[in-house]
Amino acid sequence: MRCLVLALVSAFAVAVPAGGVTTEGGRPPELRDVGFDQRLGERVPLDLVFRNETGETVALGALFGERPVVLVPAYYECPMLCPVTLTGLVSALRAVSFTVGKEFTVIVVSFSPRDTSALAAAKKASILGEYRRPDAATGWHFLTGDAPAVGRLMEAIGFRYAWDEGRQQFAHASGLVVLTPGGTLARYFYGVEFSPRDLRLALVEASQERIGSVVDQLLLFCFHYDPATGRYSRVALGAVRVGGALTLIALGAFVTVMWRREVRRGLTT
Repeated sequence: MRCLVLALVSAFAVAVPAGGVTTEGGRPPELRDVGFDQRLGERVPLDLVFRNETGETVALGALFGERPVVLVPAYYECPMLCPVTLTGLVSALRAVSFTVGKEFTVIVVSFSPRDTSALAAAKKASILGEYRRPDAATGWHFLTGDAPAVGRLMEAIGFRYAWDEGRQQFAHASGLVVLTPGGTLARYFYGVEFSPRDLRLALVEASQERIGSVVDQLLLFCFHYDPATGRYSRVALGAVRVGGALTLIALGAFVTVMWRREVRRGLTT
């Protein structure tokens, strides 16, 4: 399934000319090639090489292998949409009990060849200040790279963007992807605000059940990921089954307690 999710209206305003010139499909020319197409089940090329926020060369695969990964396409000189997207992610993650660097990893990859490691370092410092959790720095990675590596990765995750020469800015969509420890695309989330519950469920699933609790497993039974919306929706049958199971457990516990009381009364008479 291909899903095209465009940027916010405010971000569109950056790219749309004052005259409101559009294509036949009603979209401005600058946005014809902009979108976020789903590649669920496909693997990203882990052999790609980038530079981290300290300027060191790092293979993408070195950041995978142990934990699920939240990957965010963004560029560090973005004047509007990318900072809002990252702030939305941090806000959601602060409401999740899992901690970056312990249960999962976050990788922010700039798709702008103009971005530098210095800009990546400044962005990381800002985000860590918003996240407010000690010892999480090792789990956040802010990468830059050469155009071929960036292009391959963005193509692999289905992220399409375009450079607006007139305004010297990128036109792009907003969102993020959740990947398994092995680099397989598991979930897509669109927009600039993300549900903490949905992100947690996606991380539990992507971890191949290596993180999470019994409650998480019950929620996954009751909720189903909808690729069209990038959200988890309640599944009525699953909820009924879980409710029935919990009712049977409660009834069994009640019967057990009452039986034990009767046994004790019999022993004291």
